[in-house]
Amino acid sequence: MILARATDATRRYGDVLALDRINLDVHAGELVGLLGPNGAGKSTLVSLLTGVRRPTSGTVELCGGDPRDPAHRRALGVTPQETGLPGALRVGEVVDFVRAHFPDPLGRAELLDRFGLSDLVRRQTGGLSGGQKRRVAVALAFVGRPRVVFLDEPTTGLDVEARHALWDGIRAFHADGGTVVLTSHYLEEIEALARRVVVIGGGRVLADDTVAAVRGLVAIRRVSLTVPVPLPDLPGVVGAERDGDRTHLLTGDADRLVRDLVARDVPFTELEVRPTSLEEAFLTLTSA
Repeated sequence: MILARATDATRRYGDVLALDRINLDVHAGELVGLLGPNGAGKSTLVSLLTGVRRPTSGTVELCGGDPRDPAHRRALGVTPQETGLPGALRVGEVVDFVRAHFPDPLGRAELLDRFGLSDLVRRQTGGLSGGQKRRVAVALAFVGRPRVVFLDEPTTGLDVEARHALWDGIRAFHADGGTVVLTSHYLEEIEALARRVVVIGGGRVLADDTVAAVRGLVAIRRVSLTVPVPLPDLPGVVGAERDGDRTHLLTGDADRLVRDLVARDVPFTELEVRPTSLEEAFLTLTSA
């Protein structure tokens, strides 16, 4: 079953083309990661699929109907990039207020426990840190037992421990059959959570596949070696960085690169060749 769909969806802001005929289907039970640089169109796509904005042309659907129809939005949970909480209310009161909008919400204690927020229940939201407010905002997306949740940069500003706590809550929802679409600049977050990756650049879908397939799509390998001298120019190297005495090279043909190093008598040791990370694949795709 398709819970969210964009068909030839285009969105313009004046002369700016934010989305260019995007096609995307999100099926029930998927955990989809949207990747792209700033301005790629990720947040605009989320705003169309959640009914915040209308497409300039093309169509979008949520749970089989118009995303702006309240009957379809009842199955939706959202955490946008920017959120505001009423500063005078306690966390538990905010949760209860949101719960009142749904026919069968999660219990307050269950929700707060799932996202590691139980110790904040009596704290006024105005006194929370930025990271704590973000955690509450993400948890609120799950109050109404939604069928599909859209999380736009959900863990921005969180420390490692808080980020992993939210990951656990998202995984638990997905394990119960929930559908999640998330955007993130933390590429390790996409690798840790998503089963499917959609890379967006310039308002278009550049890749739509598994994490492993996106890596393989760019056919890049990372060649790392210890070398005490500057390296000569080598054909086929698309990126390089130096970390102390370790040099890391990105290439589409690792075998040829190693042969060239040997042929030029480069005195290297501790050679390591491995597949590219999702981050390297992402940067290669969006810079093409």
